[in-house]
Amino acid sequence: MTASREFDDNALLQMLYGPHNVHLQRIERGLGVSLIARGNRIDIDGPAERTAEAAAVLDGLYQRLQKGQPVDAGEIDAMLRLVPGGADEVPVIVTRKRHIQARSPGQADYMRAMEGSDLVLGLGPAGTGKTYLAVAKAVSMMIRGEIDRIILSRPAVEAGERLGFLPGDLREKVDPYLRPLYDALHDMLPGDQVAKKLAAGDIEVAPLAFMRGRTLANSFVILDEAQNTTAVQMKMFLTRLGENSRMVVTGDLSQVDLPQGVRSGLEDALEVLAGVTEIAVIRFTDRDVVRHGLVSQIVRAYDARDQRRRTAKP
Repeated sequence: MTASREFDDNALLQMLYGPHNVHLQRIERGLGVSLIARGNRIDIDGPAERTAEAAAVLDGLYQRLQKGQPVDAGEIDAMLRLVPGGADEVPVIVTRKRHIQARSPGQADYMRAMEGSDLVLGLGPAGTGKTYLAVAKAVSMMIRGEIDRIILSRPAVEAGERLGFLPGDLREKVDPYLRPLYDALHDMLPGDQVAKKLAAGDIEVAPLAFMRGRTLANSFVILDEAQNTTAVQMKMFLTRLGENSRMVVTGDLSQVDLPQGVRSGLEDALEVLAGVTEIAVIRFTDRDVVRHGLVSQIVRAYDARDQRRRTAKP
């Protein structure tokens, strides 16, 4: 089937095509279609469904350019992932430094869940944006005055949460385990604002052990790497949720670092809370990986190996 798209702004077309038509070539490889640029018109040739998807990708990328948003390889890959499910009304999170748009169907579902549910469990492999998007949502809600505090936590399982033997003060002891959360914060807010809010206690980054005994009201609370909690720790954390608060728990059950025989608190919570309809559970797959293209292939290869091992067990 053949279709075509025509666009008016020649300056935007140059950015849409990319240097030496590299962007069009990426769309061709992604969808298995042929794109031929003829001035301000692009002819699309391929199977009917793929042709329609290519047209939708081109329309979506052109609309980004009209809004002054960039188009690069990452944005093209994101559009290729989104279009089969419909790229209209893609969720966006606005922070001081970035406008963050969903780049996969799983991310879109996750962003909508964080908007509508007080407790969201985000499960899946590395590179799917689970933690990054949760921090972005927390910062966005703080900017809008919807919450007073952001609390970010991880279990310091590599040190067994027995941090006394490590050199330095408390922050120096736990910072290596919490660095990904700090990195995400600095992507959302200017550095001076991050420092100011940390000093004032408006943003708190702490190991899971420091959550015990607290009630967290008017807060956005994130537990990262939750697969490395025990069942007792997970229950403790989930019951910290206070009035006018939102909680996001992220983890990857294929990356449990707990001692052998200790069940993951995340796995336990999924089983115990299965009947609680107010909790949103979003499961990412390798198709939602938005890092380097090889990462999704690596995730897929490991998943396949694990599946073979499970099948081979007597």
